[in-house]
Amino acid sequence: MTSDLYGLTRLLPGQKLRLSIDKGFSLVAEQGTVSVVSPPTWFGDTVFTNRSVLFEGEAYVAEDDGWIEVCAISPARVHALPRTRTPFS
Repeated sequence: MTSDLYGLTRLLPGQKLRLSIDKGFSLVAEQGTVSVVSPPTWFGDTVFTNRSVLFEGEAYVAEDDGWIEVCAISPARVHALPRTRTPFS
């Protein structure tokens, strides 16, 4: 699974992105504020997600593969970075 989005993206308030990402994918809020909903995770019979709010300069790093949703709370610019690969990954 790999994200189709790398580099800078501008978002208007309320605009959303849904991305397929790999574990280790990073998203940095370079300007503005965005919320990020993590890939769904099962715990017993219950599925849950984690919502993070990123303010300017903060980053989200994916702990699992899956789909995330990024939503602009204010006018925002985000920088998506692929997983850093090591010789053993």
